[in-house]
Amino acid sequence: MNLHNEYKATLFVEGNSKGQVLACKEGVSFWGGVDPDTGTIVDAYHPDLGASLSGRFVLMPTSRGSCSGSGVMLQLARNGQAPAALVFREEEDILTLGALIAGHLFDRPVAVLRLAAPLYEALSQADTAEIRDDTLIFGDKRVTLQKPRAQSLTLSSGDQKMLDGEGGEAQKIAMEVICLMAAARGATSLTNVSRAHIDGCILAHDANLDFAEKLHQMGAKTCIPTIINAISVDRENWQSQGVVPHFGNKASRLADAYVNMGARPTFTCAPYPLDDAPALGEAIGWAESNAVIYANSVLGARTQKHPDYLDLFIAMTGRAPHTGVYLAQNRQPHCEVHVEFPATFDDALWPMLGWLAGAKSPNGIPVLTGLEGISPTPDDFKGLCAAFGTTSAAPMLHVRGHTPEGTLPLRDGATRFVITTDDLINLWQTFNAADHQVDLVAIGSPHASLAECRNFAECLGGRNCHPDTKTIVTVGRNVLADATSEGIVALLEKSGVQVIPDMCWCSITEPVFPTTAKVLMTNSGKYSHYAKGLAGRDVRFGSLRNCAETSVSGVAPAGLPEWLVPKE
Repeated sequence: MNLHNEYKATLFVEGNSKGQVLACKEGVSFWGGVDPDTGTIVDAYHPDLGASLSGRFVLMPTSRGSCSGSGVMLQLARNGQAPAALVFREEEDILTLGALIAGHLFDRPVAVLRLAAPLYEALSQADTAEIRDDTLIFGDKRVTLQKPRAQSLTLSSGDQKMLDGEGGEAQKIAMEVICLMAAARGATSLTNVSRAHIDGCILAHDANLDFAEKLHQMGAKTCIPTIINAISVDRENWQSQGVVPHFGNKASRLADAYVNMGARPTFTCAPYPLDDAPALGEAIGWAESNAVIYANSVLGARTQKHPDYLDLFIAMTGRAPHTGVYLAQNRQPHCEVHVEFPATFDDALWPMLGWLAGAKSPNGIPVLTGLEGISPTPDDFKGLCAAFGTTSAAPMLHVRGHTPEGTLPLRDGATRFVITTDDLINLWQTFNAADHQVDLVAIGSPHASLAECRNFAECLGGRNCHPDTKTIVTVGRNVLADATSEGIVALLEKSGVQVIPDMCWCSITEPVFPTTAKVLMTNSGKYSHYAKGLAGRDVRFGSLRNCAETSVSGVAPAGLPEWLVPKE
């Protein structure tokens, strides 16, 4: 039976393979959700927690979460623990790019397919599958796989010169990969971008270091203003923090490779408060999921959620596939998420709304309504966007009455969901299932702002942190300088708080992360989602004030916060 004429099946990354079928119930973020050494799902909130992806045909509608998933994909390919094939139903960039790099630069290809919905559903019911000579085989079905054609792209003369190698081998490879990714997304041209943000600079595995140093040795250089994400060590002070020299040196080499290729050493996962933040309508080339979502949603800039490694190629060329939310028509909301929020609330509301909005709209752009009468701060939006990125693959959201494009009309046939107080209560209880005794308070995922540092110091009010509860705030270098000048760092340190630049909670490892800590507390919805998989610790969640009080007492508050207690 040949389904080729009836159902579309596209092979984006070639490779013969065979394996058992694993149909994931929903997308998974490989970063923080999959062990890069074993291929096991470690996302504590994923319905397939504990399943092994290694050697299997892994089906999911699309991936979600962090742009760093491409690095995890590359690491799995290089250590022999990758899926036999990745099969998607919707457009997908992050894992596709990781598989493409694995084959293009390291001779470790992993097949990537996209199937039309009926064919995807049929494959999900199979026990085993095989790709042989560009044919998908399962059960009694043999499906001829199409291939995207990069030749269909309309390139500028500058694009063609880079593709011909006039700018050197590294830039040639960068343009080849950009063209392949553009073809995979169905783009017909590339677009100029004015700036880039590099995300693949965390030493989560050796693949990131090997990639960066390989490109640097090939002569790669950025050609547009480029900044860099948080890294895995406090670049200037790690030697005094007990970090093992082998790890500290490799993490420093990774950061230095990108700086030597032209990136500014900003070392922050919250680049949007920098002095030269992107403007409304500006086309940029950013990676790091929370930064992408904030830039699109709150600033009104335009960027795809670019995978790690593609971000460098964009920085080297100033070009990106002209597709996705670079195009105005693709920024329309797919659904409405109406919020029935309590009469009173605190800052813990915003990351919870982001997490729930992503869960309601895991693949499409939502518009949040019902919030028109309140006034969210930039930090509220930061918490909202970061948490949204953990549960949704979408690169942006809208908030009616607050974000620049919040008045865009819904797409035809859009659905409507509601976030109720019961949803908030259930999520609070899910986020706070751990023991009340807290060993670590973790602030700064994404990096804490100057306002958050100031507010946290005010909440502490000069009191000392509990001796058995370590409290750490992670910040970018720009915030550290301002907070030091204002005297905030001195106040925090006097209370026993450690303020660390360059790293964030997604990159901190032992011993900077206290080895004896069993339960941590955070005000971040993003870290509440990822901490179990990344750090192997149980989690408590609360507002910034909740976290400050827990720092002093060593014990998380019991029960629901007052604003979530049902009224009689």
